[in-house]
Amino acid sequence: MRTLLTGTGSEVALNTASTVDSATVVRVVNLSGSDATVSVAKSTTSGYASTATVTLPDNTIEIFEKGAQDVISASAATVKGFKVGFTG
Repeated sequence: MRTLLTGTGSEVALNTASTVDSATVVRVVNLSGSDATVSVAKSTTSGYASTATVTLPDNTIEIFEKGAQDVISASAATVKGFKVGFTG
């Protein structure tokens, strides 16, 4: 399986909640110098509901799946995300 870059432009800082261009798969890298938290909030008819928060160790890359309208955020601006996809 290969990871495909499907977004345009540069990685975005996740210190502000974002859909990351309506991504359903987001590659997240933590360059903060310490552990950081990453949260995904599910889009609902009445706003957003926090569904998951995890700790991402420093210098770690992880792939997150989410709904296109769900938002992802992190505890530091040095945690960055980019829209990706997969091919088999």
